[in-house]
Amino acid sequence: MLVRRYSPANKGTACQSGSLENCRDPARSDDPHAHRSWRPTTVMRTLLALLTLAFFAAALAVSPSHAGDRPSIVTGIDETATAEGFALTVDVDGKAEPKLILLRNPYRVALDLDETLAAAKPPKLGATALVTDIRHGLVGSDRYRLIVTLAKPAKPELTVTQTANGSRISLRLTPADETAFMLPAVTKPTASAGNGPAEERPFVVVLDPGHGGIDKGATGEKGTEEKAVNLSFGLALRSALEKLPGVEVVMTRDDDTFIPLNERAAIARRAGANLMVSLHADSIRYKDLRGATVYTLSEKASDSLSRELADTENSADRFAGPEWDQDAPEIHDILVDLVRRETEALSEHFAIQLVADLGKGEIRLINNPRRSAGFRVLRAPDVPSILLEMGYLSNPEDEQALQSKEWQTRLAAILARSIAEFAKRPPLTSAR
Repeated sequence: MLVRRYSPANKGTACQSGSLENCRDPARSDDPHAHRSWRPTTVMRTLLALLTLAFFAAALAVSPSHAGDRPSIVTGIDETATAEGFALTVDVDGKAEPKLILLRNPYRVALDLDETLAAAKPPKLGATALVTDIRHGLVGSDRYRLIVTLAKPAKPELTVTQTANGSRISLRLTPADETAFMLPAVTKPTASAGNGPAEERPFVVVLDPGHGGIDKGATGEKGTEEKAVNLSFGLALRSALEKLPGVEVVMTRDDDTFIPLNERAAIARRAGANLMVSLHADSIRYKDLRGATVYTLSEKASDSLSRELADTENSADRFAGPEWDQDAPEIHDILVDLVRRETEALSEHFAIQLVADLGKGEIRLINNPRRSAGFRVLRAPDVPSILLEMGYLSNPEDEQALQSKEWQTRLAAILARSIAEFAKRPPLTSAR
């Protein structure tokens, strides 16, 4: 069990995503006037790749103290088409921890490599009935993505093998029906001599106790401050999650610190989170209303109450200084929108499961406890996220329960079991 805490980073550390449409090979540009006067030959491309590698090697030689921080480099991409399917091999100088994303309409398989740059291009696609296109490019300052477009569904298999210079990624695609188009288990890297076996990546959960510091959040009739309730329960939930094997917890805050909304989502992205749970206990004008509610992200609120709560929570950034950018460019990226569809589907899945588990655990719920609204803190496009309203400080009974250590421990145990069940699913399946 691992526990980490992220502190607010300086502006500009978040990944700046861009569309692959802007990363096209000039030789394949749709613009008939683009690069008409110069097209790199195969020899030129090879020379450029070698020069790129030489540049990185020289930079590392000059700055040996930063050798451990250098990005991995894609040095070769090969494809093989057979009657049984299609295989893609990617050679990487350095560490490779590939992530697959499956997309539909049309069927596509995206292979992502963090902290990776490219000094090679995909090969010219040969005759194949399964694959119609291969593209690659950067979707962030150091995140490399290769997309294989399919003519029909296929079953993907992914293997990573350690080599003398780094890693070799093998992606095999076999024609199959719709049910087989799902994420595979990644075969662990085969250790070379002198290297130990690769460790499995833990399931990373980001716990986000809402408000903090100058932002007190809601206040109950007896003076209970929401920021204190959120933190107290967040710590109780962390303790419950510590008992789960293979789970790593990241807290956006573990003390009375103010964290802007955009930075909370950025923390989840930097941590590579598989799930983010934002914790709240608001006040509302309906004092008789009590019980827990589970929210997911939606640009259009499911009801007027959800809209009011989202407006209240989103106004928390009135405490943030102008240095915090609240509308990161990646929110508008077309390719990220495709990933967000899957993220939202996984968020919905967890929300539905959590509501059912809360009911079975006899945690009081409001009517229609599964709701949605445009909560800014849930807007990390590649991190499944929910906002849990544990109860309402505007209700005297809820205010009393929210301060009870016994009640917090019971709720934390239920939530930890729900997270454990959710962790059995792959981090991403497919986007429709």
